[in-house]
Amino acid sequence: MATPTWPRVPYPEAVVSRTIFFGWVLVQLAGASGTTGVVVPYNLTWESTNFKTILKWEPRPINHVYTVQISHSLGNWKSKCFSTTETECDLTDEIMKDVKQTYLARVLSKLANATSSAAEPVYTNSPEFTPYSETNLGKPKIKSFKQVGTKLNVTVDDARTLVRKNGTFLSLRDVFGKDLTYILYYWKASSTGKKTAKTNTNEFLVDVDKGENYCFSVQAVIPSRNAKQKSPESSIECTTHEKDMFFIIGTVVFLVIIFIIVLSLSLYKCKKTRARRNKKENSPLNVA
Repeated sequence: MATPTWPRVPYPEAVVSRTIFFGWVLVQLAGASGTTGVVVPYNLTWESTNFKTILKWEPRPINHVYTVQISHSLGNWKSKCFSTTETECDLTDEIMKDVKQTYLARVLSKLANATSSAAEPVYTNSPEFTPYSETNLGKPKIKSFKQVGTKLNVTVDDARTLVRKNGTFLSLRDVFGKDLTYILYYWKASSTGKKTAKTNTNEFLVDVDKGENYCFSVQAVIPSRNAKQKSPESSIECTTHEKDMFFIIGTVVFLVIIFIIVLSLSLYKCKKTRARRNKKENSPLNVA
């Protein structure tokens, strides 16, 4: 017959160790419960145009706040937008220091009334972001244009960025150099068939038909990119040919001349009528 095994009575040291262990577990659970209600950020996206760069995320906070941190491969985390209730953070001043670096950001979330001794905030990492290859190109502007005979000259106004060098804000051309190309789309004002021209400067000089008016727009392009190569097209501008101006001026001059002639004739007739009336009034009465 098997001898029953009785439970052993623990020594006092074992009881103390177990008490300490269970106490530690309770403390950890209490600390973990401090994060109850904290929402983990999600849908982190970069929005950047001409290097103006904003990180956005969701959701809208209810009882928690956010802090954003940003770093690149050679640096430490730097905190921005401390304890904000917004869901976006402008990081332009950080990325413009070196637009060819690759950056990583993270959004930390914690309870709004949490103390510094509370558990670590939860966070979510953003996708990596390289401004030089990923910022969107803004819509270009046409600085000036002129059509003379069979030549159309168009000058593009480079957009200014928030990237600085020696205290001066740089243009897109300053940042991208020969990587930046402009495309000119132009067509006869009386037609819809478009032609294109390209330049890696800021000026176009294209051949057009003499006596025709043209409309055109320009677009910034970085051909070396895999994505986000093109900007939106600029506003459409149109030339007004010189012959139209001559026709308008000639018409105005002709109408002015006609007006002067008609006015002169009217004044002449009025003058003659007045003279006849005066002569009749001043003549002696006929004696019967």
